[in-house]
Amino acid sequence: MTRKKVNLEYIISESKRKATYKKRKSCLIKKTNEISTLCGIQACAIVYSDDEPHPEVWPSHFDVQRVLHKFEALPELEKDQKMLDQETFLKKRIIKAREHLMKQRNQNMKKKMDLLMFKCLSSGTIVDNNIDVSCFLWVIDETLKEVELKKTRDQSQSGIHVAENGSKSLSGEKEPVDAHVQLMMPSVDAMLKQDWLMDSVHAVGNEMLHF
Repeated sequence: MTRKKVNLEYIISESKRKATYKKRKSCLIKKTNEISTLCGIQACAIVYSDDEPHPEVWPSHFDVQRVLHKFEALPELEKDQKMLDQETFLKKRIIKAREHLMKQRNQNMKKKMDLLMFKCLSSGTIVDNNIDVSCFLWVIDETLKEVELKKTRDQSQSGIHVAENGSKSLSGEKEPVDAHVQLMMPSVDAMLKQDWLMDSVHAVGNEMLHF
């Protein structure tokens, strides 16, 4: 069962806030202990609370001082490289969320334009006059590139098959006279279909330019 996602915002209720503090503090100390033991590293935790006169430390005051002195001895560049306060952490989360949103929007637009393009090809007319022409033409160009790439790949694979069968004939194996022709026919049919698709897409693109 998945946990409910927690909103990172200040808890207004004092009782809930104190309960959350105790729970999270124990989890923080537990995780610090785990990472120190499992990875063999030096780690410490310092937790301040308005309700307590002194901060709580882990594992001990002496060990905390030792880790802090080692940290302070690091060069400034290395020391600041992974440091994050809550504000910086949230800013990075926001940037990542915006990048993900932009990527998802682009993917949705690409799928929408793909669907519209094939509707235009099947009907032979422009089915939506309110589309973004530049975006639609970009999708057409990308589709043409994919068609050309597939055609090149099919041609190279057909050449390999013909060469293999030719070598078998030279080695003395019996093969029908029209075997090479039969091998080439599927590729030719595929190329003809692809040429038809390219011509249709060009026609749709030219119609759209005259809006």
